[in-house]
Amino acid sequence: MEINPNLSEKGKHDYKLVLLAIKGHEKAYAELLDRYKDAIYYMLLKMVNNKSDAEDLTIEAFGKAFKNIEQYTPNYAFSTWLFKIATNNCIDFIRKKKANLVSLDQNSDDQDNLGTPLQSDSPDPEEDMIKSQRVALMRNVVSKLKPRYRTLIELRYFREFSYEEIAAELNLPIGTVKAQLFRARELLYNILKSVNPNIK
Repeated sequence: MEINPNLSEKGKHDYKLVLLAIKGHEKAYAELLDRYKDAIYYMLLKMVNNKSDAEDLTIEAFGKAFKNIEQYTPNYAFSTWLFKIATNNCIDFIRKKKANLVSLDQNSDDQDNLGTPLQSDSPDPEEDMIKSQRVALMRNVVSKLKPRYRTLIELRYFREFSYEEIAAELNLPIGTVKAQLFRARELLYNILKSVNPNIK
């Protein structure tokens, strides 16, 4: 594919990394991640004003970019393409969050009008059972992953480690942790899809 002659040297190098990534070179993915993770994170942080959300949205942005990396064309810089993906994904996140808040407000109004409490303090055995079943299902699915990916998912989502804590625990660079976590999430999604084809 012909490269846009107006691309900077950095843009041309990015395209070489993209070609390597398409061939399955993990180091190429890691280098692309390392080049842009901070810029993407801080852009998203300004949009959502929440560090945890910005971290997760950064992972999602790179995950979507890497999953669809074959669609990138060197007519424009890889960074332009990546930032567009991150921005659009963040806008979708904000919209969904606002929609959920509106829904909660409406439920609150309805319950106030009925004179009923918003939430009972007493535990709901059925809800606890459903929650336990979901956790059991997730653990069963996670157990199907390769050990390194299984460990990442368990640390991040079951033990709620930060990326820095995972890096320290596994003695890995934080860039490697994030790159492998992208892959782990993708594999987990594919396994869940095979269990339940209705998952989107």
